[in-house]
Amino acid sequence: MTSARPDVSGGHALHQRGGGPVTLLDPMTFPRGPAMKNRFMLAPLTNSQSHEDGVLSDEEEHWLTMRAKGGFGLTMTCAAHVQAVGKGFPGQLGVFGDEHIEGLTRLAKGIAVQDSVSIVQLHHAGMRSPAELIGEAPHCPSADAETGARALDHAEVLRLVDDFVAAAVRSEQAGFDGVEIHGAHGYVVAQFLSPEINRRTDEFGGSLENRSRLLFAVVDGIRKQCGRDFLLGVRLSPERFGLRLGEMIAVAERLLADQKIDFLDMSLWDVFKESEEEEFRGRTLMSYFTELERGAVRLGVAGKIRTPENAERTLAAGADWVMLGRAAIVHHDFPNRYAADSRFVPAENPVTREYLAGEGLSEAFIDYMAGWKGFVSEDRR
Repeated sequence: MTSARPDVSGGHALHQRGGGPVTLLDPMTFPRGPAMKNRFMLAPLTNSQSHEDGVLSDEEEHWLTMRAKGGFGLTMTCAAHVQAVGKGFPGQLGVFGDEHIEGLTRLAKGIAVQDSVSIVQLHHAGMRSPAELIGEAPHCPSADAETGARALDHAEVLRLVDDFVAAAVRSEQAGFDGVEIHGAHGYVVAQFLSPEINRRTDEFGGSLENRSRLLFAVVDGIRKQCGRDFLLGVRLSPERFGLRLGEMIAVAERLLADQKIDFLDMSLWDVFKESEEEEFRGRTLMSYFTELERGAVRLGVAGKIRTPENAERTLAAGADWVMLGRAAIVHHDFPNRYAADSRFVPAENPVTREYLAGEGLSEAFIDYMAGWKGFVSEDRR
């Protein structure tokens, strides 16, 4: 098992992992592809800024390249849907057709010029696709009465695998450094992983091996069809939406042991929380993943990392990198601010619409964030 222990001998939080102390400002290599210049990744954030056909808008391009310019070592897109029927929210970026390549190419170039690694997050909302957005009943591993989702037939499951892979190929053609498979938050890959949602009786349902078959088929397909230096990551969340921590640990172990991915992104809601399952309480949820033998694969976490101190504690607890979401919305240049002053104090929410506009958010994105309790001030200046 890999272990990590805090080291408080310097100004930045450190941890020991064989090669000596690591800080948030140290570069990080992957088994494949380009290295990151620091340990800050931009989280894939829903922003509803692109066109309804999935084509990149100027507003979303500006939002993302502004974060790359702000010092993030890796800049990841929002969840980009791999099928038109997998759309999860209005104004979602698409990667399901060749018509998206032109915008994605422009975005990849804009990120690269800022010396930031570029990643497209591949997504399908499954039963969480609103029928009014996709024009039909949403798709799911098994029929779901609550959402009105219909079950995918066997051929459609195979097509779903192919479309995830095709989206990765498209991302590579556009010049992105890699992709991340969104297997978290109750979207379609997580729906296959869930024993509560997935009640299939074919080779994609039943045992954990079967329920995880779709995820590993996508990983294998991307590895076969994309270049040898193309980065590949997976995002998992270990609880909620019918997922079980013990099973998610087993999936993570297999992903790490296979060494076919370059990074594992664990979305934990709060990096310092305990498990919701009684048998796993008494230690942080994160610790169940930082203790796994990861070989050359890099492990990062996301969840309420809002301050420099939070980021340092996360690295000290054994993560290889930190992923910032809300903190990156409030400060597009969080990494650059940290490099200049490791004790800078981030702005506190709620912040005004005017403030967020200055941070590169369009009106559509600000309206979306206004739905997050306490994030946007009611003062509409």
